[in-house]
Amino acid sequence: MASTKKNRAVKKVSFYIGLIALLAVSLFPFFIMLMTSFKTSREAVSTTPTFFPEKWTFQHYIDIFNPDIFPYLAYFKNSLFVSLTASILSVAIGIFGAYALSKLKFKGRVTINASFYTVYMFSGILLVVPLFKIISGLGLYDTKTSLIITMIVQTLPTAIFMLKSYFDTIPDDLEEAAMIDGLNRIQIIFYIIIPLSISGIISVFVYSFMIAWNDYLFASIFLSDSANFTLPIGLNSLFSTPDYVWGRMMAASLVTALPVVIMYAISEHFIKGNLTEGGVKG
Repeated sequence: MASTKKNRAVKKVSFYIGLIALLAVSLFPFFIMLMTSFKTSREAVSTTPTFFPEKWTFQHYIDIFNPDIFPYLAYFKNSLFVSLTASILSVAIGIFGAYALSKLKFKGRVTINASFYTVYMFSGILLVVPLFKIISGLGLYDTKTSLIITMIVQTLPTAIFMLKSYFDTIPDDLEEAAMIDGLNRIQIIFYIIIPLSISGIISVFVYSFMIAWNDYLFASIFLSDSANFTLPIGLNSLFSTPDYVWGRMMAASLVTALPVVIMYAISEHFIKGNLTEGGVKG
C-alpha cells in the first residue's frame, strides 16, 4: 500500500516536472520577445545579450501607435474587420451545412461527408491560382472583401466538419418531439441545435478567427494597397522601412497576438460556464 502511494507520488511529481519543462521551452521565445520589447534599440542588438533589460523603456509600445512611424491602428481595424466578418459568415454557413449533413437524409450525403477528409490532404497554397482568377474576374482584387472570401473558403470545410460532429451527438428524439410541437427545421436549428452546441460553435468561431487573423499568404497575394493591409502584412512591411528596430517589432508582434489570446480566454470561460445546461434540462 505504501509502495503504491509512493509510486503515485513519483508519477505525479514527474508529470509536473515534465509539464513545467515543456512550458519553459514553449514560452521561452515569448519571454525573449517580451524582454526585447522593453530594451533600448542599442541593447536589443548588443553583442552581449541579456535576459532582462538593463534600462527598461516603453518607447517601442508608444512608437507602434504613432501613425507617422507605423499605422498599427489602421492595420488592426482591417484585421479585425476581416477576421470577425469571415468568422461569423463561416460559422453561420457552417451551422446550416453541418445540420444538413448530420440530420437530413439525401442522396450523396455519405460521399460529401467523406470528401471533407480530403481537405486535410492539400495545402492552402493550391487554392491560390483558382481563387486569384475568381477574385480578379469578380473585380474584387485588392479589397478586404477578397480576403474575407478566401478566409471563408479556407475555414468553411473544417467548420462544417467540426459542427457536424457536435450535431451528431444531439438525439434525434429531440427533433421529433419539436416537430410534434409544431416547429419547422429552421426553428429547430435556432431553438434546439444551436443552444445545445454553443461550446462547439464557440470553438469553430475561435478557430476561424485565428486562421483569418494570422493569415499572411492570401493577404500578401490579394492585397497591394497599404490602406487595406492587415497586421501580418503590415508587420512584414515594417521590416523594409527606416523605422524598423527589433524592440519595435517585438512590441508590435506581442500586441498583435493579444486578440487571439483574449479570444481563447473568453471562449474557455463560456465553454466552462455550462451554457448548454439550459437546453439539456429543457
